[in-house]
Amino acid sequence: MNGRRPWIVGVSGASGTPYAAAVLRGLLAAGERVDLVVSRASRLTLLDETGIAFRDAHWRDDLREWLARGADGKPGTFTVDVDDVRHWAAGDLAAGPSSGSYPVKGMLIVPASTASVAGVALGLSKDLLQRAASVTLKERRPLVVAVRETPLNGQTLRHLVTLDEAGAVVLPASPAFYAGATHIQDLVDFVAGRVLDAAGVPHRLYRRWEGELGGSRTD
Repeated sequence: MNGRRPWIVGVSGASGTPYAAAVLRGLLAAGERVDLVVSRASRLTLLDETGIAFRDAHWRDDLREWLARGADGKPGTFTVDVDDVRHWAAGDLAAGPSSGSYPVKGMLIVPASTASVAGVALGLSKDLLQRAASVTLKERRPLVVAVRETPLNGQTLRHLVTLDEAGAVVLPASPAFYAGATHIQDLVDFVAGRVLDAAGVPHRLYRRWEGELGGSRTD
């Protein structure tokens, strides 16, 4: 492994694939290595939201195309080197991240569906995403869960409390407007930046609050 200690990024089936793309770009820009798990359900969401079919056999080309798109779907918005990404199939329960002895820094689930939240909270480990998250918790490593659903029912709220009590950071994908957003990418980058903040990864994805009312306005 040559000392490689990546962040695991799990992409579940919730709407919000631009959030995942922004987090991945942010990690790579910060010089972090990434282990990527794209759930079966998220591939349908990715196809619906971007038109990209994510294929295990061609994952590197598909990932490069995905990360190059802006939140508005425009191709070629970003240039991203994916050499520091390792992909694991969601059905591969013998994969590295399924074991606590596999060295990683932590895990980010972006976006997190209510189904993935329930699976992790209940310890179901029905696929690699859920198993890797359960391992992350038992090894006391950082786990950030960017839940993307609204409204939330009582059962999901109880699952989120369970994750919080287990040590995870529950981070709703809720954009803020104090950073002076003027484009959809700004709103996406705010959420991605907060995910990276929770992981302790440096970035420059959004303008931070500095105590000055109206400081982000240009008029």
